[in-house]
Amino acid sequence: MRTFTTALLAGTIALAAGAAYAENPMVGGAAMYADKNIVENAVNSKDHSTLVAAVQAAGLVETLSGPGPFTVFAPTNAAFAALPAGTVETLLKPENKDQLTKILTCHVVGAKAMAADIKKMVDDDEGEHPVKTVGGCTWTAQYEGNKVMLTDENGNVANVTIANVEQSNGVIHVIDKVLLPKM
Repeated sequence: MRTFTTALLAGTIALAAGAAYAENPMVGGAAMYADKNIVENAVNSKDHSTLVAAVQAAGLVETLSGPGPFTVFAPTNAAFAALPAGTVETLLKPENKDQLTKILTCHVVGAKAMAADIKKMVDDDEGEHPVKTVGGCTWTAQYEGNKVMLTDENGNVANVTIANVEQSNGVIHVIDKVLLPKM
């Protein structure tokens, strides 16, 4: 009886742990775990290899592995590929580290903001909410239905395609465009 009870308890704990992880969406074909940090999860997403390479080139791995909390609006590989030809390669060069760092930190907010939080801020501001980033950029958040959108300082709109990917040090929202500072 004791073995059965122990096995049942172990199975219940495993099921509960699996259910906790199941709440977090899959990103880039990989499970995202709420007990891992932003970098630990991002490296497993096949849709974010360009972002991970950029974070490494900018020297931001340690920062984004830190305690946070952070909200990261994470552009996909397709978002980076949509930039003009040669842009990513140029930004990844060591001599362009400052510009790359500026662009990446403009995708980071120094607080944890779930989609519901963003929508409430938009509602409180009557339809548009200014989003101040770690990199000094200010984006404009809006939403339609359940879709959150950010507009950069150049008028480019990024849609949140996967929201609320919880991390141990914040949250990731996957976006379909790279947001750029005023040029």
